[in-house]
Amino acid sequence: MNIAFAIDPDEVEISAIRAQGAGGQNVNKVSNAVHLRFDVRASSLPDALKERLLATRDQRINDEGVVVIKAQQHRSLEKNREDAMARLHELVAAAAHIPRVRKATKPTRASQRRRLEGKTLRSGIKAGRGKVIE
Repeated sequence: MNIAFAIDPDEVEISAIRAQGAGGQNVNKVSNAVHLRFDVRASSLPDALKERLLATRDQRINDEGVVVIKAQQHRSLEKNREDAMARLHELVAAAAHIPRVRKATKPTRASQRRRLEGKTLRSGIKAGRGKVIE
């Protein structure tokens, strides 16, 4: 079961920052990395989903309930923006998924009988491996 949700793009704050790491001269001039901030508490998500999202122990969610995602994998700003939004959507979708509750069941009488017959058969095989006493 899933909780239906939609992330309003107006609630997401995206800013361009300089990427880290190798990249030659270009890395010092161009701001291609994306810093995404999404305030869960102030969002228009359903309350049940907000609670589930804040309860997850994810390092991208800080103490104030703000999701912070940094995307710098791609060389273009637009692809990094799409990547950050996709990761945010993935995070919220994971919190929206409610696993089905497992119902405890008893084994059938036939399966219990088959199990015991198998154990008896194995027991006879192992007993036959003992010392031969005349």
